[in-house]
Amino acid sequence: MTDVREGTCVKITVIVVDDDPFVCGSLKTILDAQSDMMVIGTGLCGPDAVSQFEDHCPDILLMDIQMPQGDGLEAAEDILARHPDARIVFLTTFSDDEYIVRALQLGTRGYLIKQDVSDIAPALRSVMAGQSVLGGEVVERVDSLLRLQMSSGTSGARASRLEAEAFLRSAGLTDRERQIVELIAQGMDNREIANAIYIGEGTVRNHISGILQKLDLRNRTQLAIFYYRFIRSGSGNDALPR
Repeated sequence: MTDVREGTCVKITVIVVDDDPFVCGSLKTILDAQSDMMVIGTGLCGPDAVSQFEDHCPDILLMDIQMPQGDGLEAAEDILARHPDARIVFLTTFSDDEYIVRALQLGTRGYLIKQDVSDIAPALRSVMAGQSVLGGEVVERVDSLLRLQMSSGTSGARASRLEAEAFLRSAGLTDRERQIVELIAQGMDNREIANAIYIGEGTVRNHISGILQKLDLRNRTQLAIFYYRFIRSGSGNDALPR
């Protein structure tokens, strides 16, 4: 957290980028009203996001995706190439599958829908606490997106799957736990997993609890995103949801 102080409060510094000046101003007002947040810059397009990030090094960049003078995905790719630990959260009206997949591939920290305005500040706090955040509508679609991406994997993806299995083994996961991780990544629910490997649903739940503890993750959605990122990038610990 950047040490920007008002009195004794350390503020989370945020840059807001949206091509609609009204939206940009409204978000600034909402976030500045939080006792622990401060908007230190705004922009109207992707290039603005890149320059503002370089100038101010914020704790979080909150950004739209579709912007006519340079979109948020390109800006995020540029920023993350130079600052891999950058916390970028998308806030958009677009819940398009392609955008969601690209955002996950890039390693951004969140994907929120603009209708959920009251969720923005809590979501940014979660990002500062090291979590990934997804809007409710996005969470509902993650499993099907993961299943689609896994079923269309290339030989490179299969190679990184072996790397994923090696990493999971090094993290202390048993053969059964590694099997369950892959089934979750394929979009199976607990009942489907139980039927596929001939164990009870309660046993599946116990295994998942153990897996989450070993990998320091909060829920099965984060687990699926972790595995998906690993398969696409083969990047080990860097693929963990943040």
